[in-house]
Amino acid sequence: MRSRGGVWGRRRPAVVALVAVLVVAAAAVVTYRVLAPAEVLTPARADYPAPVRAATGVVGTLASAPLIVDGRLRVYATTRQIRADEPVDARTRRTPYWSYRRWPAELIGIVASGTTVVSRWSDGDLVALDARTGRIRWRADGPPPGHGYDGRRTGASTVYTPAGLIPATASGGRAVLVVIGGSGLRGLDLTDGRELWRVDIDGSCRAGALTTTAGQLVTVDACASPQVVEFHDVQTGRLVNRWRPEDAGPELAVAPVGCGNGGSNCPALRTTSGGSSRGWLLGRGEPTPMPLLDPNEVVLEGDVALTPSGNELVARSVREGTELWRRTGPGPVRIVAVQPGLVHLLTDAHELITLNSTTGAQRSSFPLVAGDEVVPWRPGFAYAADGFVAVERLARAAPSDAADAQFYAAPQPVILAAS
Repeated sequence: MRSRGGVWGRRRPAVVALVAVLVVAAAAVVTYRVLAPAEVLTPARADYPAPVRAATGVVGTLASAPLIVDGRLRVYATTRQIRADEPVDARTRRTPYWSYRRWPAELIGIVASGTTVVSRWSDGDLVALDARTGRIRWRADGPPPGHGYDGRRTGASTVYTPAGLIPATASGGRAVLVVIGGSGLRGLDLTDGRELWRVDIDGSCRAGALTTTAGQLVTVDACASPQVVEFHDVQTGRLVNRWRPEDAGPELAVAPVGCGNGGSNCPALRTTSGGSSRGWLLGRGEPTPMPLLDPNEVVLEGDVALTPSGNELVARSVREGTELWRRTGPGPVRIVAVQPGLVHLLTDAHELITLNSTTGAQRSSFPLVAGDEVVPWRPGFAYAADGFVAVERLARAAPSDAADAQFYAAPQPVILAAS
């Protein structure tokens, strides 16, 4: 008779092997659940909030830079998540009104048009959310951007200067989203995500992208010799012009002037070549030279060119050149942001002054101080919309490559004010 120990001895290797297989399988399941591509959508569970009219002054401080959408929500960006909170005048960031997260893709940029919030991701996906509900309105494929999240702690560059993601208005009034990546240019209907056109070129050779009030996309062909500015119709993608200033050198750069968020719907641009800059008004034809816009410090708000010089700010009609108003203060001022009808100034003493951009009349003035500064600060990204102003507070002496803990002047780096 065979002993039980003998049978078990022969079966033991098989049992051990089976257990090992089960352990490996369980580990694979866990690994897949953790690392597999996924997205998590948490829609709104409350009613869409009403617009807010906040009392003038500092509202509070935030860890992330807010994009104000429809005057009702604040939208933030992190490496792999978009989240919205409300009300707009909350002193700190609140529990999300809605949120959307993807893995392993990273967030590249966010733009908003009305109640549509469009996000671009490192895998090329474009996902549009309905701001009122947080639910997906449409999704589409886009050219991969070739890089990941670069918004640092606040996400400011992701929401204020989104890479290769620019809203536009076509000549017929259609809302268009222009997307630029390594494989070329794309034009999508912003309302439903339908592709309108594509231009298959080397997108890495295109720089300085912006869209114009005349319904055109402007880019620099940086691989041409000499470099040249290209104009594409945003409705069709058709190349309508290749242009360069007569006195430009072989290298050429363009910068948006007077635009909406992210270089959208610009009435003007500034070219830089060989160390000198020139301002140009934009229309359907070739750009019109506008010497009033030549200096880099000049800011355009509507038809008003605003020129700071020391402790003085001069406003002139951009087309006629006539002086509209002049303001002289006790010390130097800096234009940190503009929004329709308003210009926001920041003094060295951190006084935020808001003026009517057409008349120069003062709307408000107060210290832009929240009481939590731990080191002297300088302004970083600044943003204004719907009567609010958000300013990043950077450590005054920190280099651009400093770690976040040294780069920002406070744990809550963004100060939000109502003007």
